[in-house]
Amino acid sequence: MTDDARRAALRALLAKPLLTAEHDGEALLKVRRCERELREWLTRETGWRLHVETETARLFKRAPATTDATHPARGRSQEPFGRHRYVLLCLALAMLERADAQTTLGRLADEVLTAAAEPDLDFSFSLETRADRTDLVAVVRLLIDWGVLRRVAGEEEAYLSSSGDVLYDVRRGVLSALLTGVRGPSTIDAPTLDERLAALADEALPDTDDLRNQALRRALTRRLLDEPVVYYADLSEPELLYLQSQRHAITRRIEDATGLIAEVRAEGIAMVDPHDELTDIRMPEQRTDGHLTLLVAEYLAGAGTATLTELHAFVRDAAAKHKSYWRRGVTDTGAEVDLVAGALGRLIALSLAEMSGSTVTALPAIARYALDEPTIKESR
Repeated sequence: MTDDARRAALRALLAKPLLTAEHDGEALLKVRRCERELREWLTRETGWRLHVETETARLFKRAPATTDATHPARGRSQEPFGRHRYVLLCLALAMLERADAQTTLGRLADEVLTAAAEPDLDFSFSLETRADRTDLVAVVRLLIDWGVLRRVAGEEEAYLSSSGDVLYDVRRGVLSALLTGVRGPSTIDAPTLDERLAALADEALPDTDDLRNQALRRALTRRLLDEPVVYYADLSEPELLYLQSQRHAITRRIEDATGLIAEVRAEGIAMVDPHDELTDIRMPEQRTDGHLTLLVAEYLAGAGTATLTELHAFVRDAAAKHKSYWRRGVTDTGAEVDLVAGALGRLIALSLAEMSGSTVTALPAIARYALDEPTIKESR
């Protein structure tokens, strides 16, 4: 198998860790052809487990931080999932785990309703309101996109309007591959949600120097593959010392295997994709939101810090200046609030800015979007 083929297969897994024959047939075929080489590289360099079957391929990644809320699941209209939808998602998965080979949306809704009534959940769900039914439909559509459910007959819109139901195949092979973590949830006995989430990803501490170095290499490689920027200030002392001594070797192995390019600066490292494929948030991007985010990044790169009030004023001025190119409504009263919130959400998710209260602070990597004063050379 050629290096290009292995690189394409690994990139497919990094872009989408759960591949199904129905949605990702070509990518799945690439992974199956390179399964052995991919498994060896991933085990050695990241500690991530790869499971490949005829209909699915699953890369069991480990989240570097369980507190990162900047990359939520999203509905088809790109609205982020909140707590209500996440709870419904977990309940739906629990109900599907013991469902028949086929189920209907109405039956699933009734089972989720019963499960949601458990007093320990502190959760409210009712099929009487369209908002709750809409949340459940958003969850079901996400499961369809993941390949857990396959629609056989009917449409979700009919269920929302109480005029019909939907029949689904339950794909157990995909369902069983969803859960990832070092430990099974049933083995965890911790009092708080944060402690339970941390326990899901906790790894045993190695007891020899070689194993500790292996664990450090894997952890750093995972972060470089997963995070937009790895800042030295965010690393533990052992991680920082290991990266300082092994930076070239680690980044070279990632570059060779994935085609990513290491951008090394005084404050940290970013693995940049020249093809702009291995990211869920592009920067820069076209259209109103993309242009606005770039303008806000330039503003923060120059200012260093800014309050929300200052950013709202900046965006109002930018909307007036660019209204003929931007979408309708950007100059409406109060439109700047949502525009700023969207731009900051993207910048924070890309580790280009951070927010504390109403103050936004630029992070070092945002300097790549700064504009310097032009230098005009004398003509000859």
